[in-house]
Amino acid sequence: MVPQRDRANDATVLVSSPEITEIRVERGNNENPKPIVKLNLLDDEEVKRKCWNLKKKETGGWKYALLLLANQGLATLSFFGVGVNLVLFLTRVLGQDNAVAANNVSKWTGTVYLFSLLGAFVSDSYLGRYFTCALFQIILIGGLGTLSVSSWLLLIKPNGCGNSQFFCNPPSRLGVGMFYLAIYMIALGYGGHQPTLATFGSDQFDEFKPKEKESKLAFFSYFYFALNVGLIFSNTILVYYEDTGKWTIGFLVSTCAATLALGLFLVGSRGYRYVKPHGDPLSRVAQVFVASVKKWRIVPSREEELYEVDGSEYATKGSTKIHHSQEFKCLDKAATIMEQDFRGQEINPWRLCTVTQVEEAKCIVRMIPIWLCTIIYSVIFTQMASLFVEQGSVMHSKIGNFHIPAASMSIFDVFSVLIFTGINRHIIVPIASRFTRNRKGLTPLQRMGIGLAIGMLAMVAAGITEMARLRKVFDVNQPSSLSIFWQVPQYLLVGASEVFMYVGQLEFFNGQAPDGIKSFGSSLCMASMSLGNYTSIVLINIVMAISARGGRPGWIPRNLNIGHVERFYFLIAILTVVDFGIYVYCATWYKGINVDEETEILKTGNDDGVGVGVGAQKQVDSASNSSLNV
Repeated sequence: MVPQRDRANDATVLVSSPEITEIRVERGNNENPKPIVKLNLLDDEEVKRKCWNLKKKETGGWKYALLLLANQGLATLSFFGVGVNLVLFLTRVLGQDNAVAANNVSKWTGTVYLFSLLGAFVSDSYLGRYFTCALFQIILIGGLGTLSVSSWLLLIKPNGCGNSQFFCNPPSRLGVGMFYLAIYMIALGYGGHQPTLATFGSDQFDEFKPKEKESKLAFFSYFYFALNVGLIFSNTILVYYEDTGKWTIGFLVSTCAATLALGLFLVGSRGYRYVKPHGDPLSRVAQVFVASVKKWRIVPSREEELYEVDGSEYATKGSTKIHHSQEFKCLDKAATIMEQDFRGQEINPWRLCTVTQVEEAKCIVRMIPIWLCTIIYSVIFTQMASLFVEQGSVMHSKIGNFHIPAASMSIFDVFSVLIFTGINRHIIVPIASRFTRNRKGLTPLQRMGIGLAIGMLAMVAAGITEMARLRKVFDVNQPSSLSIFWQVPQYLLVGASEVFMYVGQLEFFNGQAPDGIKSFGSSLCMASMSLGNYTSIVLINIVMAISARGGRPGWIPRNLNIGHVERFYFLIAILTVVDFGIYVYCATWYKGINVDEETEILKTGNDDGVGVGVGAQKQVDSASNSSLNV
């Protein structure tokens, strides 16, 4: 028998022999082979199907990931072209109070990120990531178009209104209705698109190839970098036009950017690397808890006796087998085999689950405490789109005759992100890796903790700025004489915290979520933003209910010159300190998932640095088989 190289399939195959009835594909070297899959040579269809999995079409990689990064930048530009100045649109065009406008922005922003869960569910269960991204981008374009038309025809009355000097006439019910329909279509489109795009981008790299694994880790940093490149344009040029009353022009530019983003996304359709949807992730997880409750009286079986299927079954579905863990053993009851678990020859999935399915549920249970601890950071972040803007609007914002829009100050947040992304990648990571012996320098959990601490400092800086602003108020009906550039430190600190928190979140939730719930893992990052916005609403309502008693103006009144916003900032800082202590405990307790490498090799069909060899087995006495490694 002479081994021959099949260059088309990049595998070694044996010359046909009537004595050979089975071959074994192995990884590793000849001295220490590791079996991957056995092929029955008597079944030609099986050989063709499984050998084909060993050849991967050259798809994905940076060539197509760059298209997705461009899509991310343009989609971000279009979304924040509306979102970054929304609080001023509500006050100047719709005539809302500061506290009401801040709450409405928080509700809208929270809904944006709540829709991320919907996008993840649709992606993982039915449409897959590609079609989910395309669908929600179409919805985003529809919302932006509706907003542009409704503002032009119904809301900006008279023409040129909506700037700092000239407020618009009270809007009609139709105009308000069209406005809210449009912005919530935008929320649905952008919210459903974002987490799915992040996961789809990471799909373009195979984490079991050493080179591509490095690229996959870098992708999340570049993904957030692309987001901030989009923010540069939206937070400067678009904000300036909108602040001077040219709202419709700003919204039309956002619509064009979203349309271009969709076009670039579709260009790469033939070359993307696709992952099939794995079915309803919520049902898979729910089945584990239901089965565990039904068997609550029994003692879980030993690890080797728990129900599990062969790794090749997961590979054919595009998912990965997960090894058993010792935590939350009560959930192991779902994988303990009993006679009642069978309906004739079929297994009742609501009574018996595989070990991998149980481990997926355990993964979610482990991630929830970490996820909850990130919500208070999202409270910090949402102030940048609401109270920071309102604070800047009552500060001295002119350089000569040029007026600086309050919302454009967030450009310092963008610059901070871009600068600290480079500092983190080229300075912090190499230095930290020497001490931690981790090639990434810091783990995702460590980066998230650092981001939380820096976010707390941003709230302290914002409070100090507000105290200084109030001391420079000489007429409560006029802006403070304190320069708006006093806000720069708080924006820079928020930006620095984002580099550690959000990049860490993307890597953590995407990396720890199993294949069956991968988009759901990415959506947890955005869902924390959602709950952070709703938590901000609750805090503002509680603070105003208490501080405005007895006819007092409260901490966040319509006229900030008679309020005490700094106390609200310091309150958030105190809550962050408490949250940080809880987070450290949860991060220390957390243990990651342990996937089956051989199943992953079968699923991807390739692996850099891994030799693909072939073993042959002669079919002899069942008590004695011999193996030939080639």
